[in-house]
Amino acid sequence: MKTAVAPLPACSAAIAPDRWIEKGTPAFLRTVLALFSGGFATFALLYCVQPMMPLLSQEFAINAAQSSLVLSVATAMLACGLLITGPISDRVGRKPVMVFALVCAALSTLASAVMPTWELVLATRALVGLSLSGLAAVAMTYLSEEIHPQHIGLAMGLYIGGNAIGGMSGRLITGVLIDFVSWHTAMLTIGALALIAAVVFWKVLPESRNFRAQSMNPRSLRDGFLMHFKDAGLPWLFLEAFLLMGAFVTLFNYIGYRLLAEPYHMNQALVGLLSVVYLSGIYSSAQVGALADKLGRRKVFWASIVVMASGMLMTLATPLPVVIAGMLVFTFGFFGAHSVASSWIGRRALKAKGQASSLYLFSYYAGSSVAGTAGGVFWHHWGWNGIGVFIGALLAAALLIALRLSRLAPKTA
Repeated sequence: MKTAVAPLPACSAAIAPDRWIEKGTPAFLRTVLALFSGGFATFALLYCVQPMMPLLSQEFAINAAQSSLVLSVATAMLACGLLITGPISDRVGRKPVMVFALVCAALSTLASAVMPTWELVLATRALVGLSLSGLAAVAMTYLSEEIHPQHIGLAMGLYIGGNAIGGMSGRLITGVLIDFVSWHTAMLTIGALALIAAVVFWKVLPESRNFRAQSMNPRSLRDGFLMHFKDAGLPWLFLEAFLLMGAFVTLFNYIGYRLLAEPYHMNQALVGLLSVVYLSGIYSSAQVGALADKLGRRKVFWASIVVMASGMLMTLATPLPVVIAGMLVFTFGFFGAHSVASSWIGRRALKAKGQASSLYLFSYYAGSSVAGTAGGVFWHHWGWNGIGVFIGALLAAALLIALRLSRLAPKTA
């Protein structure tokens, strides 16, 4: 079997230096803008439904755990799609897959806005998740192939910053709008914004220069899968994605229910405005990513998880300013950790990089789907203290794994 695979930047001597996209060049700015727009659209479309969950519970007469399916169904289908779209991009190219994915996701969101029943809403949300897998699986791989190795941490951090702005904007726009208009109108607004982002992405993103097509035959996919799971670090990074994203989504799935109830009695618009805590994630994703380039991922990763845990503990307090500060700290730590882990995947996978990114993100969104819904059980039985115990257990496991990863023999970490 002969398979052509684009090697990782850190390991390649075959690619001419002038083919890398370097910091400070117009190509770097175009790449960052495009991937920023793509990340914005992805997270806005995926998480715009989160502040709607209490409203959907009332409108469709369902409980909090059932309402969380509007997000969990999308992330579950996204996770499944990642196992397909990553290998497809290894064969047909990065940019075509990403553009097609963004357009389909935006159109599916517009369709979900006019669905009359809960079952049809869930069906269209599943299509949103499946479509978004085409960008989520490929963006990390595109960056690892095209950006100069010395700047990959910064570039990945800026892309994840786009994710953070998208998550914040999606929540903020819908969270505020649903106090004044129907959830249908809010969804139409998000879908229209995502279509604009898709056009920007298509027009601005440079074509791949270092992509090498790879066979899609089942044997090569199997060999790539086995290779990644034999690596000393990659399987643990996949598990970290599950744990960290599961913790993050659980907090934001149920914090709205807490703040709408006593002693806070906040309205939907105010809860939606709290999405500005994502600004801390926008800052941390780029800054922590750049710091990892300087100090090494093994030294920075575990510290970001400790920051997350500190923020979670702060949300257990009663005073509202402390709760909001805890959300800020928690978000800062999460996006920093995700930025480090994302760039680490691209540096450790020597072959079949699209597949490696897909496996990482499969775990990432599986954590969102599974833990995001499972947290509802803890909310129903033990309230916010139960949520704290659940997230605390996820973060404790994540920290132990991060400490194990910190002892890895250097590869390209």
